[in-house]
Amino acid sequence: MDSSIKKEDMGTEVKESEQAKPRAVVAVVSGRVQGVGFRYSTHQVGTALGLEGWVVNQPDGTVRTWAQGAEEAVARFVAYLESGPPAAHVTDLSVTETVPDPRLAGFRVR
Repeated sequence: MDSSIKKEDMGTEVKESEQAKPRAVVAVVSGRVQGVGFRYSTHQVGTALGLEGWVVNQPDGTVRTWAQGAEEAVARFVAYLESGPPAAHVTDLSVTETVPDPRLAGFRVR
């Protein structure tokens, strides 16, 4: 090992490279989330953050979404889902990490 490279520097390099990797999540939002513009606003937020993914109403009254992109952008997206648009009332948010899907492009309402 090159003695000019410190162990601390290696840790920093790993963290920086981890941040460059895309993050992907699937989220299910429960509460008053249908008929209140949740999908539309989620689409707007996902697009504004430069994410790829989709959002869809589910038959059980929940909203399901997939979002992938930069770590910070995904974190901000998930934070938005905690409350949604003003007319929504979120009672539960389930977020699951997943593997990014290279076939996705843009953010869509399904």
